[in-house]
Amino acid sequence: MGLKGCEVQLDNPWNTYYAGQVVNGQVKFTFDSPKKVRGIIIRFLGEANTEWTEERNVTTSEGKTENEVTQLKGHEEYFKIQYYLLGGKNSSETELQPGTHTYQFTCALPPTLPSSFEGEFGHVRYTIKVTLDRPWKFDQDMKMAFTVIAPVDLNLNPRVKEPFKLELEKSFCCFCCRSGPLSVITSIPQTGYVSGQVLPITCEVDNASNVNLTAVKFELRKLVTFHTNQPRSEKRESKVIIANLSVGPVNGGESRTFTQQLEIPALPPTNLLNCGIIALDYDLHVDCDVSGPHRNLTGKVPITLGTIPLAGVRPPAQYTDAPAAVQSEDPSLAPTQPVSPASPPPAGDGVGGALGWNVADSTGGGGSLYPNIPPPQFVETQYKAPTIAGRDDSEHTQIIGDGAFAPRYPTFQFNNATAPPANH
Repeated sequence: MGLKGCEVQLDNPWNTYYAGQVVNGQVKFTFDSPKKVRGIIIRFLGEANTEWTEERNVTTSEGKTENEVTQLKGHEEYFKIQYYLLGGKNSSETELQPGTHTYQFTCALPPTLPSSFEGEFGHVRYTIKVTLDRPWKFDQDMKMAFTVIAPVDLNLNPRVKEPFKLELEKSFCCFCCRSGPLSVITSIPQTGYVSGQVLPITCEVDNASNVNLTAVKFELRKLVTFHTNQPRSEKRESKVIIANLSVGPVNGGESRTFTQQLEIPALPPTNLLNCGIIALDYDLHVDCDVSGPHRNLTGKVPITLGTIPLAGVRPPAQYTDAPAAVQSEDPSLAPTQPVSPASPPPAGDGVGGALGWNVADSTGGGGSLYPNIPPPQFVETQYKAPTIAGRDDSEHTQIIGDGAFAPRYPTFQFNNATAPPANH
């Protein structure tokens, strides 16, 4: 059989790095019989891909109508680093003896990489591929993915600190009689949030009309625009509901105020800075469902999702930091100065995060820029790729692990005891 197993170990316990950091690790091969190789190659690749098919009817030169299917693709490569861990391109054969063979590697990530992202029609993905270069035989490839994060510091963007108020109003006409207005005001304390944070919503309804408001529905949405450039430029939009809730009813002649909250799960930060084929935004969509044949009132509140929360928004809770299983021109969307990764602290250290991964150290100074913000957990998102097999992989490529991949994003735990009650 020869190759019995291959393991790639990274020096970060979450396999997660900020753009600009150095990835260190080792590859362990286990052989149960002698194995002849020309060399062992390691490749680090950062890329974005989009892909979907479009169908349309076309008329042939003979006047017949046929269904034409076009495969649309987009591609960007951010970096590619490849070198030999053993041997070389023109090296002679090396016979590896049975047992375990370990090879160290290192790779400096460019500082301008977009964050990892997995979507319906595309992805931004970072992979490591190890190849056994075998003379006169098919090469054997082993591949794994890891997460890269481009930090987004909400404190650098004054606009996301301000409260936002969405005012919707409508008067209804029934049998030539105009009713009083239905007014729905939705307020949030700021528009900048991070994963793990609660989004508080206050909804004031004054229904002076004679039409009943059956419900006000709130949806936190992820808005993704995918672009292709082969064989032509096209775009496709995707709207994903992250979380939702509803309040009501409020009958005609009544007024009510509701307070609710939505918890934000592990998600990639707003925009994908330095990615030209995938754009990412978030919003809070508001839909006022009215009775009868009348059109609903709708609106939306822009939401900016960062990786470093606004300082002093809410006092954080104490917790144990352990791996969980669960962009525009704004200055906050520019990557902050990275720091070097390190191993987690010893048990009982109480630091609550790998040294150098504290938010206070995110500027690279290791100081106290945001001393009251605890380090995040790095939590797997629920939006994962079923496989990381790519266009350049063959049937001889072995995916390390179960094949699926979910990026991890910085997720904070806050004390929500001071959050408003469900409604009143």
